Amino acid sequence: MTVTFDIVNPLQERRWDELLLHNEAYSFFHSSSWARVLSESYRYQPRYVVSVRNGRLSVLLPFMEITSAITGRRGVSLPFSDYCEPVLAPDIPWQDVRSRIVQYGEESGWRSIEVRGGQELFKGEPHSSFYFGHTLDLSGTAEQVFSGFGSSTQRNIRKAANEGVHVQTEASQEALKEFYRLNCLTRKNHGLPPQPYRFFQRVHEHIISKNQGIIVLAFHQGKAIAGAIFFHFGSRAMYKYGASDKKFLHLRANNLLIWEAIQWYCRNGYRSLCFGRTEPENHGLRRFKAGWGCNERIIRYFTYDIREQACVTSPTEGRTFSTLAFRALPVPVSKIVGKVLYRHVG
Repeated sequence: MTVTFDIVNPLQERRWDELLLHNEAYSFFHSSSWARVLSESYRYQPRYVVSVRNGRLSVLLPFMEITSAITGRRGVSLPFSDYCEPVLAPDIPWQDVRSRIVQYGEESGWRSIEVRGGQELFKGEPHSSFYFGHTLDLSGTAEQVFSGFGSSTQRNIRKAANEGVHVQTEASQEALKEFYRLNCLTRKNHGLPPQPYRFFQRVHEHIISKNQGIIVLAFHQGKAIAGAIFFHFGSRAMYKYGASDKKFLHLRANNLLIWEAIQWYCRNGYRSLCFGRTEPENHGLRRFKAGWGCNERIIRYFTYDIREQACVTSPTEGRTFSTLAFRALPVPVSKIVGKVLYRHVG
C-alpha cells in the first residue's frame, strides 16, 4: 500500500477537531486547542504528520518543533502532554510512518524525535522512560461510579464535606488566579518551578473559555485551599492540573473536589476521566488514583536519536539537588525561573 503523508498545521485547518473526532483513537492532546496553547505560550511550531483517506484520518502523529539554545532543535509529540499516542489505522505499515518521521527530522535538523506513547512505531526498541496512566470509566450513574471507589476514598470525601469544605466549578479569570496561587505553592513543595502564568492564561483563553475545560476550587471558611483544572474533548475528560495548600491537607479537600468534578462530568454525558500520568516511583500517588477505581496502564516514552539512528534511554539519576534548591527559592524567584526554563525543556 502506498501511503501519502503531509506535514500540516492544525491551527490552519478549519475542520481539524471534527476530522479528529471521527477517529476513535483521538485524545484531548491531539486537539487544535492544545496545539494553540503550546504554540502561543512557547513559540513552538506545529508539525503534524498526517495521512487522510476517504475523509478520515488514517495516520496522525503530532509534533511541536522546539528550537532551543539549551536543548537543541527537537521534534516532540507533544510537549507538556501526559501521552500522545499516534493515530494509526491497522492496515498502515508502521515502518513507513517511522521512516517518514525520521526523514522529516533529518531534513529539519532535529537532533531527536520524542514520542509520548508510540509503542507501535518503535517495536523492539528500548523506551526512554515510562509512567502509569489511570482512567476512570464514567459510563454508569454518579452513584454507580461512587460505589466503585475504595473505602478510604469514600471516607475522605465524606470527611471533607463534614469539615465544611465546599466546591465550586468555575471558568472565570478570578478562579484561574486562585488556582495559579495554589499551583505555585504546590510546585514549590514538589521542588519544581511553576509554569509561567501566560501559559495558564492561554489555557483559559483557548480551552476553558471555549467550553473545553473547567476550573474546580475547594474552599474552607471562605479561603481557596485546593484547585484543579480539567480538560474535555469529545466524550473524554482529563484531570490535568491539581494544586493545594498543604496546611489544609488534613481536610481532604482534593477528594471532595475530584468527586464534584466526576459528578459534573457524569451529568454532562462524558464517558471517561483520565487522571494523567504517574511516575513509577510515586507509590503514594499511584495508590491514590487506584482508590478511585481507575484502570491502570503503562505509558512508554521513546526518544529516537537521529544521529545515532536508534532509540536511547534517559539518565536515571535523581534530581535531589534541584528539588532542594527550588524548595528553598521564594515563589517570586521560582516564577522567573519557570518563565525562562519551560520553553526549553518542553
